[in-house]
Amino acid sequence: MYLPSEWHQQAFVQLTWPHKHTDWAPVLADAIDCFCEIAKQITPFEPLLIATQNPEETKLELQKRNISLHNITFIQCETNDTWARDHAFITSIDETNKKLILEDFQFNGWGLKFAANHDNQINKSTYPSIAAFYQSKGLQTEYKNSLDFVFEGGSIESDGEGTLMVTSSCLLSDNRNNAMSQEDIDYYLKESFNAERVFWIKNSWLAGDDTDGHIDTIARFCSPTSIAYVKCNAPHDEHYEGLQAMEAELTSLRTAEGKPYTLFPLPLPDPCYDTDGERLPATYANFLIINDAVLVPTYNQPHNDAQALSQIQAAFLDRKVIGIDCRVLIIQHGSLHCSTMQYPLV
Repeated sequence: MYLPSEWHQQAFVQLTWPHKHTDWAPVLADAIDCFCEIAKQITPFEPLLIATQNPEETKLELQKRNISLHNITFIQCETNDTWARDHAFITSIDETNKKLILEDFQFNGWGLKFAANHDNQINKSTYPSIAAFYQSKGLQTEYKNSLDFVFEGGSIESDGEGTLMVTSSCLLSDNRNNAMSQEDIDYYLKESFNAERVFWIKNSWLAGDDTDGHIDTIARFCSPTSIAYVKCNAPHDEHYEGLQAMEAELTSLRTAEGKPYTLFPLPLPDPCYDTDGERLPATYANFLIINDAVLVPTYNQPHNDAQALSQIQAAFLDRKVIGIDCRVLIIQHGSLHCSTMQYPLV
């Protein structure tokens, strides 16, 4: 049993749809535009599962934009928000038994910052459809209740070969698993995902980030031997020292064969602010790898967008790289990867 990499062959991707009773209300039309674009780009490559409070309204929004529904499954459930990366199942593979282990961790609104009572129940609503989908492929599933451990999908990276990457700022933050030390959590992750190594990244801060420094905002495995990461070249920027220190951490890491990783630096976007003047956590590291493609958040910054797309294309030579304007997503302090969760095939 192991936690696959994101570039592993996928069965489908999950989205959780925005609605008027979420924090998206002031920019709901723009948020729905963005979610529709994400759906439009995913469905030519693989199926999509959408968890939504109102399936009929969601279908109409997609149809209004001429997006085919033929590759989409809709699940009705109550939701607080839309960050599927953090409330959806984290799926491991049992190759021996051709089985998927869908692990349901506790989602508590990133350390009790936001309401999560509905989002923490979404997996119970989606599991029957997910199990049926896998069964149609001749694969079995196991629902694993891990609700005694607070854990979010955006807080972990896997190379699919026994190496995990996390941040100490998130996993050791208040109101998650306070009774556990780093050594305890390290052991727990290795046991849960049958991993051999856990890289703990100490420098992970982005202004405006509500997650306490999820790894998927700053550094991502692109292969067992390569990592894409956020690099800051502006000494006057508030992130400069921290991201320089993170770069040094990544430079010191070694592959399972004892070699340095190939590093793909991604530009730090120019500062983006909300209407109150708060800096938003724009990052190109929040890309989503799907079958034969990589979806990359862009921020209407032509030079930075082009540089990020070029670097990610260099990291994924065998995949089509597609940019999606995610300026509206960062208003709620997330981006493209945060909005999605992939489910693997055996």
